[in-house]
Amino acid sequence: MIKWKIHHKKESVSTNLDALAGKSGDVFTADYQSAGRGRLDHKWESVKGENLMMSAVVALEEASPEKVATLPLVAGAAIAEALKVDSSLKWPNDVWYKNKKLAGVLCERRGDNVIIGIGLNVNAYPIALKDRSTSLEEILGERQSVIEIRDAILASLSSFYQAWLIRGFDEHLRAIIAKRDYLRGKTVSVRQTDDDSEPIEGVCEGIAEDGSLLVGGKRIYAGEAHIEGVR
Repeated sequence: MIKWKIHHKKESVSTNLDALAGKSGDVFTADYQSAGRGRLDHKWESVKGENLMMSAVVALEEASPEKVATLPLVAGAAIAEALKVDSSLKWPNDVWYKNKKLAGVLCERRGDNVIIGIGLNVNAYPIALKDRSTSLEEILGERQSVIEIRDAILASLSSFYQAWLIRGFDEHLRAIIAKRDYLRGKTVSVRQTDDDSEPIEGVCEGIAEDGSLLVGGKRIYAGEAHIEGVR
């Protein structure tokens, strides 16, 4: 298991930026981020002191870019397995509860390391996003400990990461992810960039062995997937 070393700030621009100075096993957290972000440079907003904002640094050794591309899914599975709720994984990097977002993952490679950025709504979420976001407190009906959730996720992440590092995106990991696949069987529209004027549409057939999303017989390696009526 990884021996994590926690570095905490009350306020940070971004824990992923903090993690640029870290080494494998370092974890950077903050009570508040002034410029937190998710995939495609989307802003990640969080209420101060209420949620988990965390970036963990892990070593990659000689992992190929193709293998690294599956790590956000593995990290998402680690988060979902650590929580006390029946959550789902929304390709490529989100944890959802029913039709609302609960957590997001942003992985960034830096040399021989990867920074795994995690944002999780523990006790709050922005009011402006109430129609498409939720929190553990809202789901479970009582306030949750950010530190306890952090430690549970780090223990799960260590286990999943070690399995992935040794065996890759193997059948066992894919089965865990398939069990929680939010998009499988649904008709989806996938924009590969924010400016994509012709999204790929079709029935989602699940996640392939290389981490791509299967939609209408096509493999999609990056993008934002939407279900009609769920944004």
